[in-house]
Amino acid sequence: MASQITIDIEKLYVNTYTAKLIDLPVYMRIAEEMAGYDNEVTLTGKGPIWLYLKVAHALHGKVRKLKYNSPVTGDVVIYDHSPD
Repeated sequence: MASQITIDIEKLYVNTYTAKLIDLPVYMRIAEEMAGYDNEVTLTGKGPIWLYLKVAHALHGKVRKLKYNSPVTGDVVIYDHSPD
């Protein structure tokens, strides 16, 4: 059974108040550790689009389902590799 994981993008760089490209490997490591393997992951929170895209790309092939969620859009499925 896949776990439901939520990753708040802003929490990846909370100590610096702004995301920095130089710290991208750190953000990716944290996101991958949070997501685990074969789980259903939702990305949410404030953050630059480049960081959302990099995290989504890094998790492809590692998580079963990836969604984006915001108050405006609600859940938007980015990809779903569930065998169901």
